[in-house]
Amino acid sequence: MFLPHPVIEQLDEVQVAAWEQHFAGMTHERPRATEEGIWRRTQEAANAGQSGWNEGENGRRRIVHYRYRYDLDYTFPVPRLVLADLYLYHSVLAPDDEIEAYRGQIDAWLEQGRWRMKTGGTWAKGDLRAGIAEYGEHPQDERAGRDTPAGFRSVDIVIVSDEFEVPRTVRQLPWNVLAGGMRVKEQRGTPSVAENLSGLLEYLPFMVEIGCGSSIEAGVPPLHFLHEVYRVTERRDNAPTRSHRFTMRPGDDTLVEEMLTDPAAKADQLMAMFKAAFEARPTSAHRILKELHGTGRLVGPVIQHNFDLLAARAGLPECFVRRYDQKIPPVPFHPEAKALLVVGLHADRRAVQARARARGLKVFFVDPEGLVEDGVFREYPIEGAREGDVVVRTGAIEALTRLKELLHEHDRSAAALTF
Repeated sequence: MFLPHPVIEQLDEVQVAAWEQHFAGMTHERPRATEEGIWRRTQEAANAGQSGWNEGENGRRRIVHYRYRYDLDYTFPVPRLVLADLYLYHSVLAPDDEIEAYRGQIDAWLEQGRWRMKTGGTWAKGDLRAGIAEYGEHPQDERAGRDTPAGFRSVDIVIVSDEFEVPRTVRQLPWNVLAGGMRVKEQRGTPSVAENLSGLLEYLPFMVEIGCGSSIEAGVPPLHFLHEVYRVTERRDNAPTRSHRFTMRPGDDTLVEEMLTDPAAKADQLMAMFKAAFEARPTSAHRILKELHGTGRLVGPVIQHNFDLLAARAGLPECFVRRYDQKIPPVPFHPEAKALLVVGLHADRRAVQARARARGLKVFFVDPEGLVEDGVFREYPIEGAREGDVVVRTGAIEALTRLKELLHEHDRSAAALTF
């Protein structure tokens, strides 16, 4: 595989301008040309249904961390969007016999993919380098004081573009996430259900927190798409309401095999989310939020969990909270805000809603709380909705379009009373 690797072969002037304005440079709240993700899966009693934990089957661990840098390439007459640098880290902890078999598979995949051994134990294929390390006790476990189960070993694989410098602080991120422990799901309370956001008119101005719901309406794949690409679970369908078992056994894990045997083909899958996000355009929901921000009904930055920049590209300021360097990232709550509108987000992973309630803000949710699968509507409830919250069970476009109408009606009525 050679870099830069094309993501979009030919960009038009509008796309180039969008890149230069919203993605390029280091003046934004984060490096927007970088895509990053982390998954850590462990076997614990609390996740037994997905991890396979039981008294005689526990101790497995799988960690995946990726970090990609994108850029524009002007080598050819028409600029193209390319993957400029790649870093993929994969670590697995499993019983000795499984690790031994896994190492044999890795050797076979390296041979099948025609990787070449270089000095220092590194493998090379085009502009990629691969390093493999096996541990009886992983250095990160030794550092953190974590016990390694008897009869277990671990294997780390790093696939990185040649000369791509990945700082130690970045390489440490998945282990910091692991040290933070498994997230405990919230217990849903008894929110009220409303037909529309008319109740929000009593709590103006408001702030907004955006999850993947509005992005899906714009054509961006849902998060479970990445779970499939990185083999985080055994998911092979489009059923987000169903529980899928974690990929915990090395023999069931095809991510490394795919990267070693045909990295260029796998790279196209790895880049698909960023490509879709870049090609997406703000929907009417984002544009309505921009209008409301301009009139002062919406205040503060959009609290953003998505890296597609759709709110920013609609002209809204963003506060990006899907971070790995901070478990609970700071949020600049506007001092005049009276409510938080949460759009298309099922769990309060960054404690934004909890902090909003603590400040006395009323919390409104917009989410269908389910979807049609195989012709049947299946519930997919918001995890952390509480008593006192309001849930509107529609999509973002429908809910915000109706909110705009309600505000116009309110303004007309208020204007009529002045005459």
